[in-house]
Amino acid sequence: MKIVLTPDWFLGKDVLIDIFSFTVLLAFFILCLRSYSIKKNKNSLYLGWAFFSISLAQLAAVLTKLVLYYDTTFTQQIGQVIITNHVMQSVDTFYQLGFFFHKFLTLLGLFIIYKLPDKKKRSLDFLIAIYFLILSALAGNMVYYIFHISVIIFLVLITGYYIEVYKQNKSYNTRVLLVAFILLCLAHFIMLLSNIGTIFVIGNLVELASYIILLFLAIRILRAGKN
Repeated sequence: MKIVLTPDWFLGKDVLIDIFSFTVLLAFFILCLRSYSIKKNKNSLYLGWAFFSISLAQLAAVLTKLVLYYDTTFTQQIGQVIITNHVMQSVDTFYQLGFFFHKFLTLLGLFIIYKLPDKKKRSLDFLIAIYFLILSALAGNMVYYIFHISVIIFLVLITGYYIEVYKQNKSYNTRVLLVAFILLCLAHFIMLLSNIGTIFVIGNLVELASYIILLFLAIRILRAGKN
């Protein structure tokens, strides 16, 4: 059974938002790798892989939605009986797997960003966290709210950390990043409350605004690097 909160008139447009988000996150991944190659700062490398993980999550959402929105069923009318091809069952399996990877890779990326300030390397903590990320992603297929609550918790913790960073460095780039994280957190909060398709669209638009700000930041960093 497929549950799509997106209203019919917004179908396809949400895919474009996901493609845009994927592009922006991939750009940040490349920027982080570039920074690591110059400064050899491992935090840049880990941050890059975090953005890459979330970008793959967006890509998984794109591929899943394209299959979900496209009518892949094969039906044949025989009298009053409609025989549906097994393709439908395959699409359902792809749907479940696609959104599982979307949730898991998103949570994994946010977890890496959250763990960056932690200087202590505890492999057991990481394994326990992966276990709970998988549980959250799996539960997200059954309980829509758990995924968004998990994302909001990570974003609140990440935002709290960057607020402290901004208090210390007063960097414009840090402030822009903070605004993007706050908007992204707001987007997931709106989606958490959205049982109505229109509200879900608003959440998607707020999410788009956060990625537009991230794109602005990426362009600003690139221009600064060329000067």
